[in-house]
Amino acid sequence: MGEVIRLVIVDDHAIVRQGLRSILEREPDIEVVGEAASAGEALDLVAASRPHIVLLDLKLSAGSDVAGLALCGQLTAASPAPGVLVVTTFLDQQLVLEAIQRGARGYVLKDVDAVALVAAIRAVRRGESAFDSHSATMVVRSLSAPPSPARSGPALTAREREVLTLLARGLSNEAIGRELYISATTAKFHVGNVMRKLAVSRRAEAVYAGSKLGLI
Repeated sequence: MGEVIRLVIVDDHAIVRQGLRSILEREPDIEVVGEAASAGEALDLVAASRPHIVLLDLKLSAGSDVAGLALCGQLTAASPAPGVLVVTTFLDQQLVLEAIQRGARGYVLKDVDAVALVAAIRAVRRGESAFDSHSATMVVRSLSAPPSPARSGPALTAREREVLTLLARGLSNEAIGRELYISATTAKFHVGNVMRKLAVSRRAEAVYAGSKLGLI
């Protein structure tokens, strides 16, 4: 067995945390190292346990449906920063994009099946984006929106725009290569160029930046 993925679950409902833990602990390469019900608990736990991945709900208090967004930004600003995978009941295009802007590497709804959730966790650990079909549709829709005439962005080649669209679907370099009939190495080269031109360091950030600039 290879690396064991250390993971923290952040959700204000104990029954949800317990359910996620029971699912994930069946996987030999995933270890749940802790649970938190609030932003403060989460920050302390992450600092102490140094997980690879944080599963984060957006609703962490009765007074706000999106308190997790602020926590997402705090977690991803840390060093070392865990990969944040949002697992929530909220499906809203702006929320998906805002989570990406704050550093989340993936966004899935709580009705995702166990196999897809585990695949998303592993993808985030590999440095890839991870979106379920619903949130991926939101991202692609935002990318397809007409650009604002007041905004201008870096010049991407036609191939780089294709790559950006596939990044929005959460595809790996290998999958991008298969879609475009190019090698994974060539796909990685194009992904690197897209990220460099958009001045970002994460694939999900490239998707967000591209959507704001109307590059597709």
